Amino acid sequence: MSDTTQTPSPLPALWRRTDKVWLLIAAIPLGIALFDAPQALDTVTFALGALAHTAPFILFAVLAVAYLKATGAETLLARAFEGRETRMILLAAMAGGLSPFCSCEVIPFIAAMLAIGAPLSAVMAFWLASPLMDPAMFIITSGTLGLDFAIAKTLAAVGVGLMGGFCVKLFANSAVFVDPLREKPQTSSCCCSKKPFSGQPVWRFWTELPRRETFVSTGRTNAIFLAKWLLLAYILEALMLTHVPAESIARLLGGEGLWPILVGALVGAPAYLNGYAAVPLIDALLQQGMSNGAAMSFVVAGGVSCIPAAVAVWALVKPRVFAGYIGFALSGAVLAGIAWSLAA
Repeated sequence: MSDTTQTPSPLPALWRRTDKVWLLIAAIPLGIALFDAPQALDTVTFALGALAHTAPFILFAVLAVAYLKATGAETLLARAFEGRETRMILLAAMAGGLSPFCSCEVIPFIAAMLAIGAPLSAVMAFWLASPLMDPAMFIITSGTLGLDFAIAKTLAAVGVGLMGGFCVKLFANSAVFVDPLREKPQTSSCCCSKKPFSGQPVWRFWTELPRRETFVSTGRTNAIFLAKWLLLAYILEALMLTHVPAESIARLLGGEGLWPILVGALVGAPAYLNGYAAVPLIDALLQQGMSNGAAMSFVVAGGVSCIPAAVAVWALVKPRVFAGYIGFALSGAVLAGIAWSLAA
C-alpha cells in the first residue's frame, strides 16, 4: 500500500521567515522589468549608486550606535527622571532627542519609571522626542538633506518633547491625563533587543566579552537594518522621480503659507516608513517642488506617529493619553514646519 503521508511544503515556513522588505526590494525591479527592462536597470543602478554614496554615513552611524549600546549608555536615561518635574521634562526631552535608542527599545524602562511614580509629563517629553532623532539618523539626514536640516530637526525633536511635557504638566489633573496607565501594560518590543546593561556605563567596553559581543551584534543588526530600508527608499525615490509629476507635488505640497505645512503633517502621519527611509523620499519630494516647511512637518509628524513609536506608547497608556500623544505630534509638526519655513 502506498504511503499517502504528505511532506509539508517548506515554502510557507520560508515565507514566514523571510523579511518582507527584502522581498519587496527584489519584487519592484522584477515587476518593472516585465514592462520596461531599461527602466528596471536604471532604477537598480540609481538605488545602488545612492546607497554607495551614503555608505560612509551609514558606517559611521552603525559604529556610533554599536559603541553606545556596548557601553551601556542607555543607563544614563534614568538620570533624566530624577529631581524636580520641570528638570525632568527638560532632561527627558533632550535625552529623547539625542539618545540612540528608539521608543520601543526602552518600553521596559519607561514602564518601570511610570510604575514607581515618574510623572507622565517627563515620559511624554521623552516619548515625543525619542523617535525623531538619534545619532544615526542625524548622520544620515545631514548627509542627504544637509546639516542645517538635521540640526533643525533635532531642535524640533527637543521642542516637540518640551511642548508635550509642559502641556501634560499643566493639565495633569484633567480627564485626559489623570490615571494614564493601562491596568496591565503590554511590554512587548518591536526591536527584539537584548536586555540592556545595568549600572554605570563602561566606556572601554572592549575589556569585557559580553560588551564586545553586543558591539558586534548591534553593529551587524543596524547595518542590515539601515541598508535594507535605505535601499527600499532609494528604489521608491527613483520611481517617484521618474513617474510622479513634479507639478502634482508642487501643487499639493509646494508654495508658501500654512496649507502645504498642514498637508505635510497630515500626509506624513500615515505615509511614514521610518525615519531613515523617509530621508531619500523627502529629498525626492523637495526636488519635485515640496516646500521646506512641508518637508519638516512631514518628518516630524511621521516620525512620532510611525508604527514602532506609536506602539510603544499605546502599549503602556490608555487611549485618551495616546490621543493626546498624537495631538502633540501633529501640533508640534505644524509649528516645526512654520519655524523651518521662516528660517530657510
